[in-house]
Amino acid sequence: MAIRDRLSGNEAIAFAMKQINPDVLPAFPITPSTEIPQYFSQYVADGSVDTEFVTVESEHSAMSACIGSQAAGARTFTATSSCGLALMFEMLYVAASSRLPITMACVNRALTGPININADHSDSMGARDSGWIQIYSENNQEAYDNFIQAVKIGESQEVMLPVMVCQDGFITSHAVENIELLEDEKVKSFVGEYEPQDYLLNADRAIAVGPYDTVNFYMEHKRQQAEAMTSAKKVILEVAKDYEKVTGRSYGFFETYEMEDADVALILINSTAGTAKDAIDKLRSEGKKVGLIKIRVFRPFPFDELREVLQTVKAVAVMDRCEGFSAAGGPLFAEVRSAMYDSANRPYMVNYIYGLGGRDVRTQDIETVYEALYDIVEASNAGEVYRYLGVRE
Repeated sequence: MAIRDRLSGNEAIAFAMKQINPDVLPAFPITPSTEIPQYFSQYVADGSVDTEFVTVESEHSAMSACIGSQAAGARTFTATSSCGLALMFEMLYVAASSRLPITMACVNRALTGPININADHSDSMGARDSGWIQIYSENNQEAYDNFIQAVKIGESQEVMLPVMVCQDGFITSHAVENIELLEDEKVKSFVGEYEPQDYLLNADRAIAVGPYDTVNFYMEHKRQQAEAMTSAKKVILEVAKDYEKVTGRSYGFFETYEMEDADVALILINSTAGTAKDAIDKLRSEGKKVGLIKIRVFRPFPFDELREVLQTVKAVAVMDRCEGFSAAGGPLFAEVRSAMYDSANRPYMVNYIYGLGGRDVRTQDIETVYEALYDIVEASNAGEVYRYLGVRE
């Protein structure tokens, strides 16, 4: 029988970690992810887990320790945010190229500078091409569910890639919500034991991890990583199906909301989906056919699946909580627009940069985006494609 509780997003992640009971957890504190290792350290202190908890002097060292322990054959977790993720940058590539299924909680926070500790997606989006699977969470329940699934996804022999599970700093990480937890034994049974085929402590099969890769081998190894990321799509859906059998909660590459007959739609990531759903409910009551696609899996990106859903939509606003500095829009916009390039039925598409540095996004703001989309449909012209929402011009 499921356990009902009230937890913050950080508590939910730490509790999932406790239930899985990893072999090693190296971590360094950084706002707003600090609570995750803080909560977990209490589980270590009171004997709830037998994890080796490694305190290090920096996030670079935290990921280095993750790489060492996972390469040795130990299931390894960590957590970070913002500049902590940026400091790990070199080692993110090492972890992915070494095919080490580390699971990391990324509590999204704006990158400095200017100095800011609030939510946007510039940290994880900055690492989007590092070879990590990226899964995003609208609320605390999804953060908990996604983390448990992420372990099984990354450790699949068809994948063997690290996974970061993202949620919005302070918005979900520190906000307390009702949540439904699984019993410990069900989590352990679902995730299973980590049984690597190749690891440094296996005396019967000598391997090298992270060696110098000459011109004769580097490209083939990158191709193998790319194939693993492609394989992850199938595994993500298989794991989600298994998880639904246990919990009744359904997950995919993205969630659609009121998209069956939508004329115009928003595409976005993480907690703003809840605000958008409230705006949609209001506009639907007024007879307007508006919808939402909330991206859950950003890496690998669901190009084909997204294209299929958008075939009948007339206009789309892709909302980025991250400035890509491409002078043409944000990273989510670039991916969605690319997905629609080969479609015969391309909707008008615009990009909104919003919520940077934690700026509030209200239902009224979302309503103005839908109004702009209807104006685009009426004019048969997208107009200015690269836009900002809620900024003082």
